[in-house]
Parts: sequence; structure tokens; C-alpha cells
Amino acid sequence: MGTLGLPGLADIVLGYLCLLFALCIHEASHAAMANWCGDPSARLLGRMTLNPLAHVDPIGTVVMPLLMMTSGSPFLIGWAKPVPVNPLNLRNMRRDQVLVALAGPGANLTAAIVCAVILRIGTIVGGVTTDQELFASPVLSMFLQLAVINVALLAFNLIPIPPLDGSWVLHYFLPPSGQQVLERIGPFGILLIILFGRSLIAIPFKLLLSLILLIAF
Repeated sequence: MGTLGLPGLADIVLGYLCLLFALCIHEASHAAMANWCGDPSARLLGRMTLNPLAHVDPIGTVVMPLLMMTSGSPFLIGWAKPVPVNPLNLRNMRRDQVLVALAGPGANLTAAIVCAVILRIGTIVGGVTTDQELFASPVLSMFLQLAVINVALLAFNLIPIPPLDGSWVLHYFLPPSGQQVLERIGPFGILLIILFGRSLIAIPFKLLLSLILLIAF
């Protein structure tokens, strides 16, 4: 989920490609961590790859993002197919589920930092000093959008509501009674995310983005 306005055709194409890449590294990292922790399920299904075809969800990866982009929505929302994980294969079921959950947001954070460093180098080498000069460069504009989208996915997926990654982290630290409450929330998770996701993501998104932009400029 992102908060990036995408008004023009070129921006739509660029934003969509950035979103697709961010989703792919997110899911591939889940798969890689699960494999490292002892569960090869996702790897055997071909999910440990950056190939978009392995991760595409028709609604979340194609229809929803393109619909919001072409309609001029100020928000960019998208998701990929969830990576299958068999907890019975994990070496340490309780701990490793958290590691697998954090791998996706961790990959988005890493990508955002890399983009910020590239932006810093690009602006210095190119002598870019204004926003107009930044957006006039297709390459720098692409890395800026990629950084923003990765930060948005990071913040969104860390919301502690099932089925988002943050819920697995919260589940690890809760006592058994709290874990039961969280599990009962599960069936209503999507509805809660739709209703409150935008509000919950606003502050962490702005803070994370500010930190990334401090690196970039």
C-alpha cells in the first residue's frame, strides 16, 4: 500500500513497475527466509524469485493498482500472492514464523535505503539542487518513487493486524490469552485494515520516509 500520486501515463507505468518490483522482493524474501529456516515449500513452488509471474495476484497486483492509478486516486494499493509457509517444517516454529514475517518488510527497508543512497549519489554527481531538476531526471525520479513505495509497503505490512506481517511479530510477544484474542481478530482482519489501515500507516510512513529522505538529500 502506498501514498504516491500518479497522474500521468509515464508516471503510471513507472509507478506500476516500482510497485511490482517492491512486491516481488517482499514475497521472494519471505520465501528465502522460510527456506533458510527449514521450510522449502515456497522455494519448491518457484516463489523464491524476483520473476513477477511467480507472485502476481490478478486482483491485487494487476486490477487494483492499475484501476487506482488510472482513476487518479491519491493512493496506490497493491498486494501479491501470499507465500506459503508450513510451520511444521520450521526448525523453531515460534521464532522462525517471526523471522519469515519480518523478511518481507526487511527487504523493503533495504531497498528503500539503497534507493536513497543512489539518489544521494545521483544528485551530487548530476548537480541536482531543486525538485524540478530531480523530477526532470527519469532515473532519479524512478529511484525516488521506488523508495517511497518500498517505505509504504514496509509501514503497511508492519501493522499488527492479521494477516499482515506485523501480526506475527505481535503474536510472538503476547501471552497465550493475548494470542487467542489476536487469532479471533483474524477473520475480520481485512475489514479492519480497510477501515483503519490508512490512519495506522500515516505516522510511521511519514517518519520512515523522512529518515530515507535524510539519506537521499
